[in-house]
Amino acid sequence: MIFAFRFIPYSAIALYPFILIKRNELRNNASLIHHEKIHHRQQLELWILPFYLLYVLHYFFNLLKYHNHYKAYRAIIFEREAYAMDNDFEYLKKRKPFAFLKFN
Repeated sequence: MIFAFRFIPYSAIALYPFILIKRNELRNNASLIHHEKIHHRQQLELWILPFYLLYVLHYFFNLLKYHNHYKAYRAIIFEREAYAMDNDFEYLKKRKPFAFLKFN
């Protein structure tokens, strides 16, 4: 389910089972929605709460490493998979469990 909320800091956020988008017109952005659906799959594999914990820990580790928010965010293992595959609309059909590990 996709909902628009202007208060979110990014274009979209996946909070299983929802995708929150900043603006209604982003509903038509297939790559963005697919990117967030990849995060849904990652969240389910890690039983949701551990996903968020690992996501935040990985971000802070990267922030210490890169001293830059954008680089730290883009280096999160979950984001690396989602960005690499957000234009492959068949990806979720062929994706193997815990595929994010190969993006480390």
